Amino acid sequence: MFGTLRTLINGANARAEGSLRDTYSIELIDQKIREADQNLKAAKLTLASLIQKQRNENRQIEGLQSRVDDLMTRARQALADDRQDLVESAAQAVADLENELALRTQTVDRLEARILQLRHSVQAASRRILDLKQGAISARAVKREQSLQKRLNRHLGGDSPIDEAESLIARVMSQDDPFEQSEILREIDAGMDHTNLAARMEEAGYGPKTRATASDVLNRLKAQSDT
Repeated sequence: MFGTLRTLINGANARAEGSLRDTYSIELIDQKIREADQNLKAAKLTLASLIQKQRNENRQIEGLQSRVDDLMTRARQALADDRQDLVESAAQAVADLENELALRTQTVDRLEARILQLRHSVQAASRRILDLKQGAISARAVKREQSLQKRLNRHLGGDSPIDEAESLIARVMSQDDPFEQSEILREIDAGMDHTNLAARMEEAGYGPKTRATASDVLNRLKAQSDT
């Protein structure tokens, strides 16, 4: 039972985390890009430090090589004058300088390898971050479209203002016309007090006519044309 509960809790936590990541996806993307920018900045500082150290080592190597060349020139002159004591001292100094020169040359070689590797890493990271920033722009546009679409879907849903307006219009249009009801009521009232009975009997041909009709006018026109 405890295993089942643990599985359910883990599933609920995973769903909650997924929902939270979906809700704040743009914020998370921006934060990760900021972290990547900070890491890239640190890598650039490290690269700059290595390059600075390499240049310093190269200057040291140039200085050592210059001292070696100078001592060798002096040693040859001393040897020509048979100053063996000075020649031996110069030889020892040159040997020490050459040993130091070899160590510094190895250091420069290691620095060059690290600089080359780190430079490639920095360039690759810079390209990836640029792609991330472009992707973030696209993701932000898609997120905005999704938000607008959800809002539109709510408006087009069952309880949307559009549906409510359509329902109100249909309700108004389905109501009885009050003017028509008034006319019907007047007709009913007239029939009940017999005020229109004489007019209806007159139209049926009973009794004298009190007003002209279209039939009367047509009959006159026919009679005039016959004469």
